[in-house]
Amino acid sequence: MNKISTQVAIIGAGPSGLLLGQLLHKQGISNVIIERVTGDYVLGRIRAGILEQGFADLVREAGVAERMDAEGEIHEGVEIAADGERFHIDLKGLTGGDVVICYGQTEITSDLMAARAAAGLETYYEAENAQLHEVTGDKPWVSFEHQGEQYRLDCDYIAGCDGFHGVSRQTIPADKRTEHERVYPFGWLGLLSDTPPVSEELIYCKSERGFALASRRSATRSRYYLQVPLDDTVEDWSDEDFWQELKKRLPADAADALVTGPSIEKSIAPLRSFVCEPMQYGKLFLVGDAAHIVPPTGAKGLNLAASDVAALYQILTRVYHDNDTDCVSRYSEVALRRVWHGERFSWWMSNMLHDFGDEVATGMDSKTFSRFMDSERDYYLKTEEGKTVIARQYVGLPYEKV
Repeated sequence: MNKISTQVAIIGAGPSGLLLGQLLHKQGISNVIIERVTGDYVLGRIRAGILEQGFADLVREAGVAERMDAEGEIHEGVEIAADGERFHIDLKGLTGGDVVICYGQTEITSDLMAARAAAGLETYYEAENAQLHEVTGDKPWVSFEHQGEQYRLDCDYIAGCDGFHGVSRQTIPADKRTEHERVYPFGWLGLLSDTPPVSEELIYCKSERGFALASRRSATRSRYYLQVPLDDTVEDWSDEDFWQELKKRLPADAADALVTGPSIEKSIAPLRSFVCEPMQYGKLFLVGDAAHIVPPTGAKGLNLAASDVAALYQILTRVYHDNDTDCVSRYSEVALRRVWHGERFSWWMSNMLHDFGDEVATGMDSKTFSRFMDSERDYYLKTEEGKTVIARQYVGLPYEKV
């Protein structure tokens, strides 16, 4: 068996694992990343593209912001279209200067991969059968297979950044964790195209036909979404069908301006709210999707993963720089506080903008639920106070100091 050692073992080479690794490296804290798939597969995941102010600042702190700052689009506002009207949420004005940056998750991941390779840091892609051992003891370790050989990775701490289906959360005994889940009765059909976006800002659309989102990745690449039934498949939707339905859900002036074209990628994502408590078990820390999932309505998934990274990065820096091991036990408390804020906001936005039909699951009939949501939109979209609540949470609540 090949034996290697490091201070922090990171399971998963997605953006949260790579960002944590880069930040720790900048502080002189050694780390090794283990990833079960290839780097190309990781880069092929088409995911989020809106970065909160705090996330962007964290990327800058990690020293990998050059391309993000050069190519990313600063968005000072966002639009919500509902009840036949378009409402502008002035993010910058309502928050005292905070904005979001439109820069794809794939691009962030690519930048972080390049930085890690340039620094010569160890990453094991296509690592199979990873198992975490003695995570509640003094010296945890990870076993895995790589290119037909067995490895043992000794470490001080383990960061589980391996997603919802990864091994990290499952390492915590079932009787030691509580899982909260809400599965929504619809999914999002997403289409990526090399067409100019219909708007300079994102448009969240509530229509009688269901929800739609007009998003973007750049001035020449668009990302659009439609609410669809859970039993729909990608094969059910031709490009032409998608564009025609999108036009029916967008505001009329936006539909008239829509430029269509062949899809680069189409996929359907089910929506769920999920939180695992606690996010820590001994010397194992859950980060990102390993601990929580949000519906994409509030653009919080990747951003909550970043806030987990920020909390864990602060804690591990104090451990190794100040010999302060007492702060380790605070990770779950600090991370979960912000996670639940993000979960609530995403749940609320989903409730307010989607058509739930007869599957409301709130203890009330669908007509009553719809009337409550009509009132929600009337207050939050037509008053300065309501718009401010949306703006502050959309740009991201401040990271908590540990």
